[in-house]
Amino acid sequence: MTAPLQGPAGSPACPPAWLALREPADADARSTALAGELRDLRAPLTVRDLGCGTGAMARWLAPRLPATQHWILHDRDPGLLGHAVAGLPVGVTGETRCGDVARLDAAALAGTSLVTASALLDLLTAAEVEQLARACAGAGCPALLTLTVTGQVRLDPPDPLDRDLAAAFDDHQRRRTGGRRLLGPDAVPVANAAFARHGARVRSAPTPWRLGPDRAALLREWLAGWLDAACAQRPELRGPAAGYRERRHRQLAEGRLTVSVGHADLLALPGAAGPAGERT
Repeated sequence: MTAPLQGPAGSPACPPAWLALREPADADARSTALAGELRDLRAPLTVRDLGCGTGAMARWLAPRLPATQHWILHDRDPGLLGHAVAGLPVGVTGETRCGDVARLDAAALAGTSLVTASALLDLLTAAEVEQLARACAGAGCPALLTLTVTGQVRLDPPDPLDRDLAAAFDDHQRRRTGGRRLLGPDAVPVANAAFARHGARVRSAPTPWRLGPDRAALLREWLAGWLDAACAQRPELRGPAAGYRERRHRQLAEGRLTVSVGHADLLALPGAAGPAGERT
């Protein structure tokens, strides 16, 4: 099955405008500590970015890696691939691969120095994460997998509907679609265990978005997607959610609304590991 990529409202589409809107928040959230553990990789590097979108991961990570890099950008959307390869940092070469990132095996990763992905693991199934861990282990390459949702959302000021909406959204992230059961907020522990089973040393770090008046446009778009997905999962919430949306928009306009959206980064390095990996 093809692993879909999502836009802000949980749709299969991932528009460039949404990716551009979230890129600065993603860059601020990613773990520089985990990325720093890759500084000793031996150049020249071949980096495969899975579900690359418009190439934000390359723009963030390439300056933190040794010089002489070639990026292979994977996505199922040829339009996004065009944006990604055109946006590579100066001095970094690249090529594109259009297709299903969930089907890569060790042979496909042969010669790869590093596998990266951003906001991808929660869109995969447990079997697809297992396949990715197996492929990386077979190819002997590390993986830096960033900004996976964890289901931890905190809005301030709090509202009585927050808990029901958050639970509905998490259920939507775990939904069955096209015969596939998505991992959603369960992805980080599932991936941690899968990579550890295949001999990797695994570390993870919390990397939440912190949104407020300084990122009002992103907060508004995130809120719209969060509410739409929750109501799609539990239609009985549509009535109460209408009033909730009005309250939150008013708070946003007044500069009083902030939200922390939980994500985590995961670094898997080839080598011996304990049964549960490591956590930072």
